[in-house]
Formats: sequence, C-alpha cells, structure tokens
Amino acid sequence: MNQVDVKRIADALERMSPAPAAAPDFDAADAFVWHVDPDRLAPVPSVSRVDLSLLVGVDRSRDTLMQNTLQFAKGYSANNALLWGARGMGKSSLVKAIHGAMNAQGHPLKIVELQREDLPTVGRLLNHLRNSDHRFVLFCDDLSFSHDDEHYKSLKAVLDGGIEGRPENVILYATSNRRHLMPRDMIENERSSAINPSEAVEEKVSLSDRFGLWLGFHPCSQDDYFDMIFGYCKAYGVVEHEDVIRAEAIEWNRTRGSCSGRVAWQYFVDLAGRKGVRLS
Repeated sequence: MNQVDVKRIADALERMSPAPAAAPDFDAADAFVWHVDPDRLAPVPSVSRVDLSLLVGVDRSRDTLMQNTLQFAKGYSANNALLWGARGMGKSSLVKAIHGAMNAQGHPLKIVELQREDLPTVGRLLNHLRNSDHRFVLFCDDLSFSHDDEHYKSLKAVLDGGIEGRPENVILYATSNRRHLMPRDMIENERSSAINPSEAVEEKVSLSDRFGLWLGFHPCSQDDYFDMIFGYCKAYGVVEHEDVIRAEAIEWNRTRGSCSGRVAWQYFVDLAGRKGVRLS
C-alpha cells in the first residue's frame, strides 16, 4: 500500500469520525443559540427583548422568577421553572427581560436557547456548559409534545434525573401553553383506556412535576391591555390622544379575538409606524 492509499484511508476515517468541536468562546456574548449538524453554540450579539418595566400584569410571576434567577446567578440553590398559560402574555419576554436585568445589575449570566426538536442532543450541550466557569439559563421556548413524541425523555437529563444530574451551573427555564406539556385529549384517552389509569400517563405528566417552579400566565384584563400600550407609548415617545388610542386598541383586539400582551404590542407597532416613530 503506497502513501496515496494511506492518505485516502486516513481522510475517509476523519470524515466518518470528525474531530471534536472546539470549546465555545463564552466570552463572545451573553446569549447563544444551540445548533446541531455540526454541534455549535452561535453567539447572539443583541438579544431581542423588552425592558422588564414594560411587562404589565405579571407582577407575581416576575418577582418569583427574578428572585429565583438572582439566587442562581449568585451561586445559590434555585429551581428549574415552567412558565405556562395563555398565549401572548409575556412568558418568553419575561425570561429574556430577567436575563437582561441580571446582567445590568452586575450578576453575570448567560442564556442559551435550545429548540424543542434538538432535545435529543441536550447531553452534548450540557457537556459544553458543565465545563465552563459561567452560569447558564438554558431556555426552551414553546415547549410541548405530541402524541407520539419521545423527545420529552431527553428533557429529563436537564432536570433532576440521570446519574450525572443537572450541572450545578445550569438551570432550565421553559415556556409552554400547556401546564402538563402534553395534549389534554392524549392524557384523558390514555386514562380511559389503560388498565391502571394512574400509571398510564404518570411518566409523561411527571415531566412537569420535575420543574420546581410553575408560573401561570392568564389572559389580561382590558385595563392591563391599555396599561401595556400606554407604557410602550411613553417608553418610545409616541404621542396620541388617549381616547383615540383606547378606541383603536379596542377595535384592534376585537379583530383578533383576544386581549393579550402580544396583541397590545402589535397594535403599538402599527401606531408607532403611523406616527413615524422608529422602534429600535
């Protein structure tokens, strides 16, 4: 066998078993997104977030999550958190806003976004985070599972299961429209058809039980809806008569069939555009 053949074989083996990815540079940013094929942590130079003071109607959840995050950032014990409830009520916005507030207050904290479909690779991600001196909020947005979805089993590695358990420098914050992360009809069907109903869904429902904090988000009142819009107007310098805003905002939420923080922001974006105000 000549040198050309040896090199060809060596190249083929390298393609089959690539070298391990380089250690991430966690000093490059305060936020990262986990990607696979190949595995990498992509830095996010500027996080899309709103200021914590602009989140209205979620005071109790805000204060609870802020205290939990502060404990974690200082190196003390803290719980994984599941933010569940009505859509558009600021669940993901609250996580990102608190992360920003922690860093602004001098408590360094990194946030890593993990997509639901990448949960099977979470073990490899944790290996990167475990070996770092930084502290991380692992953020999984809009987390839910369908009838035949097995990804939920991978999530247990981030919680309190497994031999290694959750790294001491990692905490998980997840958002979901569902309290138990599973479709309600799936839970009810399995309970009705199982020999032992309580055991039929225990494994799936117990996933939610592994979160130490459950923070519920409920549809906002019309007063909260207006307060959100007026808060945005003040923060971004948009001037319009209060009666005009109220009338337009009511019409806006009626056309969408819901009253939420997301709808308030969408109306405000339209108002700001009509008033010629740029939103940075």
